[in-house]
Amino acid sequence: MDDNDALAARNRSVARWLLICCGLVFIMVVLGGVTRLTGSGLSMADWRPLLGWLPPLSETQWQRVFELYQQSPEFLKVNSHMDVAAFKNIFWLEYLHRLLGRIIGIVFLLPAIYFFARGFIKRTEWPKYLLMFVLGGLQGVLGWYMVKSGLVDVPHVSQYRLTAHLVAAFAIYAYMFWVAMSLIFPASGERRHAWFGKALGLTTLISVTIVSGGFVAGLKAGKSYNTFPMMGDDWVPPGIMALEPYWRNFFDNATTVQFDHRVLAIVTLITVVTFWYKSRGADLSARSRRATNALLHTALLQVVLGITTLLLAVPVFLGALHQAVAMLLFTVSLFVLHSLRRT
Repeated sequence: MDDNDALAARNRSVARWLLICCGLVFIMVVLGGVTRLTGSGLSMADWRPLLGWLPPLSETQWQRVFELYQQSPEFLKVNSHMDVAAFKNIFWLEYLHRLLGRIIGIVFLLPAIYFFARGFIKRTEWPKYLLMFVLGGLQGVLGWYMVKSGLVDVPHVSQYRLTAHLVAAFAIYAYMFWVAMSLIFPASGERRHAWFGKALGLTTLISVTIVSGGFVAGLKAGKSYNTFPMMGDDWVPPGIMALEPYWRNFFDNATTVQFDHRVLAIVTLITVVTFWYKSRGADLSARSRRATNALLHTALLQVVLGITTLLLAVPVFLGALHQAVAMLLFTVSLFVLHSLRRT
């Protein structure tokens, strides 16, 4: 094996590790969606990032954790009927969500140390991976900051903090995925492909649509109007600009937030279809063409799934699946973008 083959093998090893971390983050995002949809996110009223690995193991410990929850606004205003047995049902999802976050940290850190020590990652590249680790740690802090917003007065997390938490997860995921793709598919040219700018615009539009979905989730806006294509009896529902100042409607008004998400989703689908159709005559590599086809199929699936989820008033399974396919669509758009970065 010559030096180039050895380097390629080392890069593939690092890329596989990063893609495993991406897979865990993907699961983390979906599990976070399930936690939100089942009303489990505020069940753990304390945060112990270093010592919180083990769940309650005795009835005494369960009672202590339940007593903490009984002091929270969610118990006092929403779940005051709940006993310890019922509390366990919501506790486990939030516990698994936090446990998976810790597992991701270990799965990232230990191989990183190994790859650093063995020289698989050059010293000049270390800051890139250290940044990934720091961002992961800050994401845990941001998650607790989000939860804290629902532990004071109103038993409901801030839609701003929830969306920030979601966006941060997507950003970390995108960063690791891009680095992994660059290791597997090293650049073979110097110029941007002519379609790179179009793909970047499309990825940005998909990202904005996902951000709008975060506000839909944070405000539970998906339960406001469960009809399609009209919202109730109107194409543009009343009260869409009811709040003052006007800009608050885009973030605090459930009607406006759902309307915006619908419009963005349709615009995104039309843009994906247009991108795919026009790309058929473009000079694309086989990898780019396969990725563009996958982008079309995923976008169609996501819109159908989104409409079905809306019409059925956001059941847990479909809501979580809709979030998972959103992340899949984002992934495919990144793959398309990466395949066009050099020609």
